[in-house]
Amino acid sequence: MSEQALEPRRSLLQRLGDLFSDEPADIAELLEMLQAAADRQLMDADALNIIYGALNVADMQARDIMVPRSQLVVVKAGDKPDALLKQVIDSRHSRFPVIGEDLDDVKGILHAKDLLPLLLEDNLSSFNIKDCIRPATVVPEAKRLNVLLQEFRATRNHMAVVVDEYGHVCGAVTIEDVLEQIVGEIEDEHDIDDDGLIKKLNDTTYNVKATTPIEDFNEAFACELDNSDFDTIGGLVLRAFGHLPERGESVTIGSFHFSVLNADSRRLRLLQVVRR
Repeated sequence: MSEQALEPRRSLLQRLGDLFSDEPADIAELLEMLQAAADRQLMDADALNIIYGALNVADMQARDIMVPRSQLVVVKAGDKPDALLKQVIDSRHSRFPVIGEDLDDVKGILHAKDLLPLLLEDNLSSFNIKDCIRPATVVPEAKRLNVLLQEFRATRNHMAVVVDEYGHVCGAVTIEDVLEQIVGEIEDEHDIDDDGLIKKLNDTTYNVKATTPIEDFNEAFACELDNSDFDTIGGLVLRAFGHLPERGESVTIGSFHFSVLNADSRRLRLLQVVRR
């Protein structure tokens, strides 16, 4: 039997260690080495994409992925139990900002599971939402996602309210939103494939998932982008770039300016669209 056959099977970490024996000088060189490792089948494409996503997260901010203010589903501190239960059932969310007089008056976060005991009670006259809500985590819109993820893990909170420089609420972000930037879309039994593909940030700016069908994009923006060669807006943007772009690169198609918010080694994930 040959010496090679007697050699124990080397682990993935050992093989990667050999590949990176020459320390990369910067992120770009590191990404090239990772791609080379994938090409040599030292790691699979999914592992490579997770690494790409983790590196991207370090450059992204809460404002890039938050659910904007206009789309927040909230409950009011003065709501009666039946109104709260209806909101939970209709929205199918698990966490809700609790507000006072207006959206900038956040009292805390309500977990849907904390309302479950209400279903077993006959007398709800003594119910007080203050007994259910938990303190709200408030973060600036410029908060780096990698730091936010660390804070989510440390505090065991799953939702943060995002505020602008004036302290006004501009959105909310969850731990799932952050994780999706690393591992890709996380679907549960309540997700609808075409739901939430386009998020309006203000009158001219939108976050658009690259998987958005061009037909849906055209309908949402009352435009006529060409869908003869590609099905998704990501495919159309890739053709305009002529290469797989990195985060921060931008291109103009018609009256729309597309900027890459997130991409992995094979595809675009999230785009910011400004209508000019």
